[in-house]
Amino acid sequence: MSASTIELLPNHLGGQRHVGTGAGTTLLDPVLGDALVRVDATGLDLPGGFERVRRQGGAALRALTYRERAGLLKAVAQVLQAGRDAYFALSTANSGTVKNDSAVDIDGAIYTIGVYAKLGEALGDARVLADGEFVALAKGGAFGSRHVQVPTRGLALCINAFNFPSWGLWEKAAPALLSGVPVVVKPATATAWLTQRMVQDVIDAGVLPAGALNVVCGSSAGLLDALQPFDGLSFTGSADTAALLRRHPAVAERSVRINIEADSVNSALLMPGATPGSAAFELLVKEVAREMTQKSGQKCTAIRRVLVPEALYGAAAEAIGARLARVTVGNPRNESVRMGALVSRAQFDAVQAGIAQLQGVAETLHDGRGAALVDADPAVAACVAPVLLGSRDPDQHALLHTTEVFGPVATLMPYRDLDHARALVARGEGSLACSLYGEDDDAAADALAATALDLAAVHGRVHVVTPAVAALHTGHGNVMPQSLHGGPGRAGGGEELGGLRALNFHHRRAAVQAAPTVLSRLTPPTPPAA
Repeated sequence: MSASTIELLPNHLGGQRHVGTGAGTTLLDPVLGDALVRVDATGLDLPGGFERVRRQGGAALRALTYRERAGLLKAVAQVLQAGRDAYFALSTANSGTVKNDSAVDIDGAIYTIGVYAKLGEALGDARVLADGEFVALAKGGAFGSRHVQVPTRGLALCINAFNFPSWGLWEKAAPALLSGVPVVVKPATATAWLTQRMVQDVIDAGVLPAGALNVVCGSSAGLLDALQPFDGLSFTGSADTAALLRRHPAVAERSVRINIEADSVNSALLMPGATPGSAAFELLVKEVAREMTQKSGQKCTAIRRVLVPEALYGAAAEAIGARLARVTVGNPRNESVRMGALVSRAQFDAVQAGIAQLQGVAETLHDGRGAALVDADPAVAACVAPVLLGSRDPDQHALLHTTEVFGPVATLMPYRDLDHARALVARGEGSLACSLYGEDDDAAADALAATALDLAAVHGRVHVVTPAVAALHTGHGNVMPQSLHGGPGRAGGGEELGGLRALNFHHRRAAVQAAPTVLSRLTPPTPPAA
């Protein structure tokens, strides 16, 4: 099949449909190797399109109240719910995911939109957010100051990673749209089909103002050049690319606001006092195996380092390996398969190279790559079975704490005491998430709370699991819209979600100084806490 006979997906920018004029990039099924569709952004007038987005989409959104914009989000969710079956099919074809993993992406996105619709409803019929109380600047309070947050007058450019083409779009877009800021999404090329289809479905449904939601598929060339001072840039991807973005004139000279989520070598920590087979021990084992295999390990929040007391190293290796040995890998269309593919052969090669690199400083505790794939050709399919590595001396190898292999790979390491464990976790130089596993008694709760606060300094989120919440906790790697997503240092230093906190990125804080009679008319009562 020639490239010209493969469907070329249109871009949507500033209320207009654009078909790229170049050869484009062909998207492939990562299991079967079949050509699916093409994407291309050649020939787009990005500066002109961005200006239409700001002028048309931005103005129309800002004219609405938070309650009215919440209604738009509800309508978006209804459109996506109606297309859910088609999105699952696209996810299987373009991302190689089993049904449960597709649900994490697609249903997680619809749920996130719903959460922000409810938050917006609670904000009521306002167009500005209060930020703090009146502060007197003159005797008797006759003159004072009030801080407000107003929607930015620019657009939100969202550059997303390949692993969550649905959730990655909507976890960024929902808070922006609720804030009154139009969105331009640039999905990762390899899995752009699902993102493009969702945007196109919402645009075709006419539930948003023209120019409020836009998608550009293909090359990212020129996107940042078209950004202006009041725009925002939200990026999820590698630390190397993030470093380039920080140096771009749009950010360095025009002060475009930027939020980055980059590499993260996340940890799971089994607290002291656990024993083989204890409730906390089994909870850790179960969660590590799930995190290694969900989305084939292609999650920015996935567990990469597993820390256990020294005496439990062997038992943990055996228990985790036993769970991983039961995971069937191959074609997600086969109902017996529990883990599908990586998104591409390029990612397959990167993961294999990363495993080999870590094997240079760690022992191999479990390697499922010797098992046959189910209904898949190993020469074609981008499937990698789970690999558990281990190091009995994690202090000696910085590579274990700084290298993220973006696949079904984790490294087990022992610690001497809790101080040693916390030091090892901190060597990740900033991560998105850390999970702690302990018991429910008072002494254990004290230690868990103290450790959680200590590790909060180097993480965006600390997830504490005890037997009492075994069937209730949301999972180490699941990002809930009510909680913060982001992390310091290596993780990019950004913040997304966290309830109403996400709106801060899309608003500008300003102080208005005036008489109380004027200030009292600026905003409605302070909204509920995030």
